[in-house]
Amino acid sequence: MNTSVTARARALRQRSNGPEQTAWQALRLLRNEGWTVRRQHPVGRFLVDFAIRKLRLAIEVDGGIHRLSEVQQRDAERQKVIEGLGWRFLRIDAQTALSKDHVLELVRAEIESLSRAGLPSPPAPLPEGRGEKC
Repeated sequence: MNTSVTARARALRQRSNGPEQTAWQALRLLRNEGWTVRRQHPVGRFLVDFAIRKLRLAIEVDGGIHRLSEVQQRDAERQKVIEGLGWRFLRIDAQTALSKDHVLELVRAEIESLSRAGLPSPPAPLPEGRGEKC
């Protein structure tokens, strides 16, 4: 990965907002179901808030600024490029992202939808005591 992209991703992780932090706490629970979720993951020349690489699922937490027309236009162009690389998008409103249960419900539904579409099953969970602690 390009070092400037890595540095940008690191900086964004360090200054994530409340909804992103809450969503991250929820999404980390998917590890128990065999899914690896990455924060501020590079896709092409862009960073997405969260990604499940195995499914090529980009998850974005959109705050109020994303309601502005110029931001919506930029988001749509960015999303089109990322989808052109074979990724699917799930956008979660920041207010919704404040509920861990709701975040998990939305993401699990998307995982189920993608799985029914013939995408691979999740990997088996790691045995207890392996990997980093949540």
